[in-house]
Amino acid sequence: MADKPPKKDAPTAPASSAKEAREVPVAPLSRLDVDEKPSLPAMPAAGPWRSYKELVSQLSQRIVEAQRPIRVLQAIKWEREIDEAFFKARFRELPKADQAFYARMELGFDPKAKAAEFETIARDIDRELGEDDAIGNIMLASALQYRDLVRMLEGRGTPLFYAYARKLYGSPKDKFPDGKSTVRELGHVLYEILTNDAQLGPRAARTLTAQEAAEQLNERFTKYFGDAGVRVELDDGILSDAAAGGDCVKVRTGAMFSPRDVDILEVHEGWVHVATSLNGQQQAVARWLAKGPPRTTTVQEGLAALVEIFTFRTYPRRARRLNDRVIAVDKAEDGASFLDVFEWFRTEGYDEDECYANTRRVFRGGVVDGGAPFTKDACYCKGIVLNYAFIRSAFLHNRADLLPYLFVGKVAHEDIPVLARRVGDGVVKPPRYMPPMFRDLNGLSIWMAYSAFFSRLSGDAILEHYGKLFARY
Repeated sequence: MADKPPKKDAPTAPASSAKEAREVPVAPLSRLDVDEKPSLPAMPAAGPWRSYKELVSQLSQRIVEAQRPIRVLQAIKWEREIDEAFFKARFRELPKADQAFYARMELGFDPKAKAAEFETIARDIDRELGEDDAIGNIMLASALQYRDLVRMLEGRGTPLFYAYARKLYGSPKDKFPDGKSTVRELGHVLYEILTNDAQLGPRAARTLTAQEAAEQLNERFTKYFGDAGVRVELDDGILSDAAAGGDCVKVRTGAMFSPRDVDILEVHEGWVHVATSLNGQQQAVARWLAKGPPRTTTVQEGLAALVEIFTFRTYPRRARRLNDRVIAVDKAEDGASFLDVFEWFRTEGYDEDECYANTRRVFRGGVVDGGAPFTKDACYCKGIVLNYAFIRSAFLHNRADLLPYLFVGKVAHEDIPVLARRVGDGVVKPPRYMPPMFRDLNGLSIWMAYSAFFSRLSGDAILEHYGKLFARY
């Protein structure tokens, strides 16, 4: 076998060539001297992109912040000296609550600047959301109502106050949606029905102090609202026996209460006023629902009174007192003075303190000579009728799903279908706190069904049948 030729080694590059192959070319020194910085793009004039929910949230928060210093009842509150002087004069002299008196009471804001602020917000809502946006239209209406509310307070003690009050809260002369009957006419019908002061149950004596009433309400609200932190506090600055604001109910120091009064305050102030405030505060987008412009007053006050009826906690004299305030507003609109209305309440059997408190509600902020009252108290009876009609119609038209949204915040009836539609995309959160009859609608459904049934009976003939029976004995 022939030997293989010896294997030759592969040629190797010279050492200097291998080193040159591994070296990275070095840039000329002149290029390193150039200080190149990254460029920044120009900021868009419109700012960062915002979703629809961001727009609504930001605009509604502006409404909430702008209305914060507005305190209507505080701005038209009468000093104790006025009350004392009226009683000292034995009800023969008009209270000294004129334009000059209100001019000395600071509003806490510049009314012209505040009105302009709300107009700016309204324009921004229109520009950002457009005139066809249903949510935007609710916010726009609220902003413009707050503007008019400021103008109303600027006119305290003058007929201008009344003009704006009537625009914002309505009047006993307003017609119901049927276009025929008026709030005033309803008031006169109820007056005839409720003037019988028969005692239909045990007399509810006012034996509880304000402190005791507050303790009972605190205990009940803790059970009802859980960890929401609702509290009841004593306050010597409010005119009514109790008033709700946000997550707090204030009870007037020195007032006395009956157990029935506490029952009513629980559902009226707590289940409705506080609950709707809390549900509104939980809105991350529709934040304006936490606050109530005048357009929501009819629903709020009427719903609170109606829940008193649903829970059988109200009684004829209380219903009569609410209705008599409607008549008092109507009389003041037609020219009755403070003294005239006070004396009318006396003829209706109220004691002097009640006469004064009821009459003061009608004339605070307005003109005590007559013709220009504060019309807010007309909302109570009007609200009972309209809330009842809304609830009954919802069952009739298979839209009972809308009824919980009466409690989603401070709303007007026309807002509710709009708000309910926006739950799916997160613009609105469903209400958390609702009275039991609105959580389970079966009982309310039967109430309304039989109400409709009874209203269709030939009631007069049946009533007359039993009337003849009663007349025999």
